[in-house]
Amino acid sequence: MAAISLDPGLSLKHIGKDNTQHPSAVIEEIEGLIRVYKDGDVERPQIVPFVTSALSLELGVTSKDVVIDKFTNIWARFYVPNVCHGKLPLLVYFHGGGFCVGSAAWSCYHEFLARLSAKANCLIMSVNYRLAPENPLPAAYEDGLRALIWLKQQALRGDSEWWSRLCDFSKIFLAGDSAGANIAHNVATRVGSNHGIEAMALKPFSLKGNILIQPFFGGEVRTHSENYMVQSPRSALSLAASDTYWRLALPAGANRDHSWCNPLSKGSSKLEDIRLLPALVCISEMDILKDRNSEFCTALNRAGKRVEYVVYKGVGHAFQVLSTTQLSQTRTLEMVADIKAFISR
Repeated sequence: MAAISLDPGLSLKHIGKDNTQHPSAVIEEIEGLIRVYKDGDVERPQIVPFVTSALSLELGVTSKDVVIDKFTNIWARFYVPNVCHGKLPLLVYFHGGGFCVGSAAWSCYHEFLARLSAKANCLIMSVNYRLAPENPLPAAYEDGLRALIWLKQQALRGDSEWWSRLCDFSKIFLAGDSAGANIAHNVATRVGSNHGIEAMALKPFSLKGNILIQPFFGGEVRTHSENYMVQSPRSALSLAASDTYWRLALPAGANRDHSWCNPLSKGSSKLEDIRLLPALVCISEMDILKDRNSEFCTALNRAGKRVEYVVYKGVGHAFQVLSTTQLSQTRTLEMVADIKAFISR
């Protein structure tokens, strides 16, 4: 296993170009986040700083970057509490960003996951997966599975690494927010398929649960919150942005009722037929995805799956990583406590 010292510049492909000089027309754009040109070129302005794995000493957490697959440039950032009493659970975490933007090196994720590791007393493996539209779905799901297979290999090697000596490999959880929660769900779905080769590849390695924070799902028919939720100009996710992300991420010709986007659509596998992990679903009251997340929880419950959910009052999409208001900080502490309780059972 190779450790890396991330050069943030390596993750900033196509950033800083002068679009006024670009010879091709813009065909898709989410202002400030991503611009896609007709010739296939993609620009991602650096709206969030990319940071190294360094952390302040007072956090009490050590972080390092590790290569998972050098050929596809998949890597992960580990977070390990400095003081451990026995072996700890591990969260395999996928960042958000509509499948098209974001990074495990974004400062907002680095800070949130370091605090989550410290307060929930767990190890975290934050996976940096390939982004759409250059790598449309299922690339991110494949990267998630590749990360799990890599993790299984580390478990079989025993306590050979600085983090694995502290890891309880019987308590591995998938987790993610927004598009990352969608990845966590779809990876779990593949592993839980009765005829999935992915499940065979992971045996005897097993997963304990799934933590889905504001999972990014969609559908052709709008929900009430998608139609009527009042969004501030600084909202982390608008309906227009959501639609653009899905156009960029889904396979050519697919619409928002594709099973990867809408797990409750007619074309999706029946939840009853899939071995799904026990789930904690974190829902934001002011999120356009609120109703879709709630419907997903109801469907899981009806299918006989173990699911619990929490609605965080007064906050919007991705508040735990993008908002610094006092209310958001309070709700983030509540979320961390809920996650800690879920992984401690």
